[in-house]
Amino acid sequence: MLETDNHQALFVGGCVRNALLGAPVNDIDISTDARPEQVIALAKAAGLKAIPTGIEHGTITVVSGGIPHEITTFRRDVETDGRRAVVAFSDHVEDDAHRRDFTMNALYARSDGTVVDPLGGLADLEARRLRFIDVAEERIREDYLRILRYFRFHAYYGDPDEGMDPEALAAIAANIEGIASLSKERIGTEMVKLMGAPDPAPAVAAMRSTGALTAVIEGSDDRALAPLVHLEALAGLSPDPMRRLAALGGQQVVDALRLSKKSARQLETLRNGVESTESPNALGYHHGADLGRSIVLLRAALLEMPLMPDALDAVVAGAEAECPIRPSDLIGRFQGAALGQTLKQLETRWIDSQFTLTKADLLGSLD
Repeated sequence: MLETDNHQALFVGGCVRNALLGAPVNDIDISTDARPEQVIALAKAAGLKAIPTGIEHGTITVVSGGIPHEITTFRRDVETDGRRAVVAFSDHVEDDAHRRDFTMNALYARSDGTVVDPLGGLADLEARRLRFIDVAEERIREDYLRILRYFRFHAYYGDPDEGMDPEALAAIAANIEGIASLSKERIGTEMVKLMGAPDPAPAVAAMRSTGALTAVIEGSDDRALAPLVHLEALAGLSPDPMRRLAALGGQQVVDALRLSKKSARQLETLRNGVESTESPNALGYHHGADLGRSIVLLRAALLEMPLMPDALDAVVAGAEAECPIRPSDLIGRFQGAALGQTLKQLETRWIDSQFTLTKADLLGSLD
């Protein structure tokens, strides 16, 4: 559509980075010298649906084959305030590259697969070296969310053995106050993505050393995160952002990150479960296998203790168990609150027996 009208059309950013890494590509972004109005006109002429999703910033979403493609005109920054930028359109890909965050995200590709690398990002990507474009402090002051993005991208794409760029860490430490200007929704989105990385512990440790972790979650502590990630691997569990957030602790986490109601409930259950004295059997029975196993791992990581033998199996057994006593078994002997209290007591005895007591055993204990 774009090239037939003699416009440049370059894949850009994450889709190029991930394709080069052999990683899944989720979103397709295209940069072009065509202006937004031209993109809309070309799409209509080609019989494609054009949606002005961000026309004020030069972005038009064009749907082709049921797949949305974000097409954005080359831009250069005119003015920034740390949260949003005033941009001007450009005819040059180099201008567009210089306004991006990291060199590995300033990679472009033509439709034939040829990589266009205005800023040397390909070498950085191959070395798994995360660098801000040009001057790190200037990039951060254009959008303070880039502080959190730096740690998130390092967790996914950086080489943990090589450490982090000293210039980047110094620039982050010098601009920590800027995090307070960001919306909690944007902060929360970044933190959840970071916690979903295969191993976020090194990046979060660097966050702590620069002051970024406390700026995001007051009172948080990452000492249990690395042990938790290790235990997750031993248990064969996939990364779970809420499990890892629970390991960080801290104050007013739900509000600080604007978590969804579902995530907030999960985080509360995990925290309460860690503080409870429930056995692994009981955890599985009351919360299910996934949450129960998460609580067992969190307890071990936070208390700096080895994982109890067979604890995870006990959780699964609890999740699969079905109490032999029903309310109907007690009707006629108990009523109202007494019925509920007795049912709970019998259920507790059954759990404590590791699910071995039968209905006859439990009812006989009432005589």
